[in-house]
Parts: sequence; C-alpha cells; structure tokens
Amino acid sequence: MAAITAAMVGELRAKTDAPMMECKKALTEAEGDMGRAEEILRVKLGGKASKASSRVTAEGVVASFINGGVGALVEVNSETDFVAKNDDFLALAANAAKLVAEHNPADVAALLALPAGNGQTLDEVRAALIGKIGENMSIRRFQRFETTAKLASYLHGARIGVIVEFDGADEQVGKDVAMHIAAMKPVALSSDNVPAELIEKERSVAKLKADEDAAAAVAAGKPVQPADIVAKRLEGSVQKYLKEVSLLNQAFVKNDKQSIEQMLKEKATTVKSFTMYVVGEGIEKKVDDFAAEVAAQMAAIQG
Repeated sequence: MAAITAAMVGELRAKTDAPMMECKKALTEAEGDMGRAEEILRVKLGGKASKASSRVTAEGVVASFINGGVGALVEVNSETDFVAKNDDFLALAANAAKLVAEHNPADVAALLALPAGNGQTLDEVRAALIGKIGENMSIRRFQRFETTAKLASYLHGARIGVIVEFDGADEQVGKDVAMHIAAMKPVALSSDNVPAELIEKERSVAKLKADEDAAAAVAAGKPVQPADIVAKRLEGSVQKYLKEVSLLNQAFVKNDKQSIEQMLKEKATTVKSFTMYVVGEGIEKKVDDFAAEVAAQMAAIQG
C-alpha cells in the first residue's frame, strides 16, 4: 500500500476543501489513488451536513444588498473565521441577502426554501457547502427594507453590517451615518426608542453603585447623601446612558463637535431607521486551543 503523506493530504484538501482527517481517511481507503479518494469524499461528505448541524456557529459574515428602495441585511454564520473567508461561503451570504430583498421571505425557514440557482434551494446550497467544507453553517437573521426613501449600507470587514433608511439630497450623508453606526453601535435612533429593559438595567447598575457609596460612607463615619440627591444622581446616570446609546444624541465620528442630530439638520437629512448586525453577537462561543488542535491533526496525518 502506498504511504499517505502530508503533501498528498494537502493536495486532496486543496481540491475538495474537505477536513484534513477526512482527506487522510479517503486516501487510506483509496490506497493512495487521488482520483478514487475524491470519489470517496463525494460519497462520504453527503452526510456531513446533518453531523455538523449541532455545532455552534458564532463566526461568519454580514452581507447586504440594495436595489433602489429595496434592501436587505443578512447574518450568515460558520464555526470558524477561516471558513468565513471562503469564496463559496461569501457567495452564499451574498445570495441570501439578494433573495431576502427580492422575495421578502417571512422568516429564515422561508428564505432557505427559496430557489437559489442550479435547481437548488438556498438550504440545499448551504447543505452542499457544509458537506464540501465540513463545517456547520447557518443563516441566523435578516432585515428587509422597502421604502420610498433612500438606503445606504456600510460593511466593516464583513463582521459588522449596517443599513440606514434616510431622506436627503446628499447620498454621502447616508453612508457617513452608516459608518458612524458601525463605529459607535447605538441601540436606538433616539432616546425615546431605547428599549425599556436596557434603561432599567442601567438604572439598577446606578442604584447599586449609589448603595455601595452609601455603605462606604457609613463605614467611614461620613454623612450619607439625602434621598433626593441620590435620586437626581440616578436620573443623571440614566440620561447620560441614553445620550451615549441613541444615534441622534451621539457625537458624529467625523466631527465630534457636532451631534448626529445637528449634522443631519445642517445637511437637511432625516434618518428614518437603521439596522446593525455584529457577527456572533449574543452567541456563546466555544473556546478552543487552536494550536493544540492543529498539532493533533498534523500528528494524526503523519501517523
């Protein structure tokens, strides 16, 4: 039987994008025959999608698509950042964004059922890519826009994506606002739109800090601040928070002497809405020792 070398495994992986260990197994079964090993992988990887489906996908990309007043923002996830740079994976994300804009699916399941070319649904394309690469992939969420106003998008390294709906003559203003949102990550358009649960969380944090200060004052034999003063401090903390997380109140990143609201007024522009996605936001990631994993894989190949 021919010896299976690391070079052979590397060559087969380059041809198929299959995991290294799968390549080694296929070459061993094919007794070193590269063509036969490719055929073996085609058969074996057909079942990869179901096996990979339980693994966490916390990496990936955000893709956008805009055509006139119709646009979409989509987050598509993978297990590793390496796969998130794969051309086929990026094409999957771009296709998903286009399908959302053009077909207005009700949810992710409806999106996956849409035809994506070559007689396949988007889900079939996704499953085939999982089989080819050996990593789980999922479409996590999307936001569709359809408006008589204008749309602008900004992608920061494909990991942060923003679409802004705005009215105004200067197209660059929309792009500047989208870039600002990616940098400063506001949670709402104005302070009135900040979710109540976030405000209460901030109020609770401020109350806890005030209680700690009061306890420290008592321990040091110093007077405790009156309740009305404490209440004003709490409200001040909440108002400061609202200013920091609402888009219109934030200082414009390209000119911190102006708020976004002031800049928009100067440019005769109104922002109607925005959506921002950050890849993996809120997903619990598995922490792996990557160096140890690679060393183990290479040892297995050489062995």
